[in-house]
Amino acid sequence: MIRVALGFPDHRSHISLSPQHAFKRSRAWREGGGAQQRLVVAAAAARRSWQSDRVFGSVQHIRIQGNNSKSTARTVMASPSSCFHVLLLLLLFSGQVIRVVLSMAVGINYGQIANDLPSPGRVASLLHSLNISRVKLYDADQNVLSAFLNTDVEFVIGIGNENVSAMTDPAAALGWLEQHVLPYLPYTKITCIAVGNEVFKGNDTTLMADLLPAMESVHQGLVSLSLETKVNVTSAHSLDMLGNSYPPSAGSFRQDLAVFIQPILNFHSVTKSPFLINAYPYFAYKANPNAVSLDYVLFEPNSGVVDPNTNLNYDNMLYAQIDAVYSAIRTWGHADIEVRISETGWPSRGDSDEVGATPENAARYNGNLLQRIRMSEGTPLKPTVPVDIYVFALFNEDLKPGPTSERNYGLFYPDGTPVYNVGLHGYLPPMSASSSSSLRSAMMMPGLRAFVFVVAALTLAWK
Repeated sequence: MIRVALGFPDHRSHISLSPQHAFKRSRAWREGGGAQQRLVVAAAAARRSWQSDRVFGSVQHIRIQGNNSKSTARTVMASPSSCFHVLLLLLLFSGQVIRVVLSMAVGINYGQIANDLPSPGRVASLLHSLNISRVKLYDADQNVLSAFLNTDVEFVIGIGNENVSAMTDPAAALGWLEQHVLPYLPYTKITCIAVGNEVFKGNDTTLMADLLPAMESVHQGLVSLSLETKVNVTSAHSLDMLGNSYPPSAGSFRQDLAVFIQPILNFHSVTKSPFLINAYPYFAYKANPNAVSLDYVLFEPNSGVVDPNTNLNYDNMLYAQIDAVYSAIRTWGHADIEVRISETGWPSRGDSDEVGATPENAARYNGNLLQRIRMSEGTPLKPTVPVDIYVFALFNEDLKPGPTSERNYGLFYPDGTPVYNVGLHGYLPPMSASSSSSLRSAMMMPGLRAFVFVVAALTLAWK
């Protein structure tokens, strides 16, 4: 396989390339790799808006690498016209399919509280066509894990709150791992287990007290199975556990939770596992729309908010929330724990009192968020650490209780059509397709779309 990556203005390279040189080089790679070569065009770091679908912008360089693991990647500078000629020549000489790969580190929450969702096999095909390779579950559904065998998708699986207390028994935890994790490794990539979800949001002190022992038992089980270096253990928390979040530098945990949270932080420090937070700027806006800037919560251009203690400027609320959690962790003696966002999103519909829950705002929030993720951006406090985020959620879930917004966080309807446009256009196979044929179809479909997409995008860049 030859890998061809288009470079954009925020990438750098140092070798010039003329169309004539490109012709010779592309032919050399083709002759050296055999008749079954395929091209993979990695469309990364787009500078134009997702909403407009013009994701390429001005191409600055091309990066080419052969399938051989020992082959050397070569990066070449090119004008837009050179890029057009290079890709056209590569397409002509390869005779194979071009697959567009979005180089994003985005994860997606795959909830299933619905009665109209596609089968896991079809979902596997959809995610493959979207090139999303990080998925978070709220359980360890064997049908889902089986559907993703021999794929590159990495899973965070969950142990529900109803099972947390049982996991305090090491034997029960080991049995759970032997049933829900061991049978799928290494063919399904399970990398993390989230024990419980938003345990500290309620008032169940027994559940709160059982959380850490359950996490420890699961970790001990992984150690006994020699999996502790491959699978880590954590829990997803609500921002309600913070006593203060503004300014970010003054972020602190609630004092009444100290007896529970301090030992959990020690656990994360020892096991090198991430601290997960479910963060929703939408809730802050809904609670006080007159005081909270909509542009600020939607990642739209704004003057930002300056932290008076650090003079750091925050141009969006999500990053301020992340740094508030980092500050709270540091206040309790830890600077070695990574914060990851296990959930964030925006509802496309809501009840009459749910201000801001519209498809337009959801598209702006998630579209701008995806653009930030694509840029591997860090927060003001941690600028060199790219934010690690799982978007909520893949589908609308029609059986979720609560207000209307709870059933309308999905990027897609169950039939695979986007709820709104953030530039993610996947392929959901028909219901009659088998899991294996669905996945094969998903692997083939991007080629057809890619030809049109690449030609159109490079034509825009050439103008």
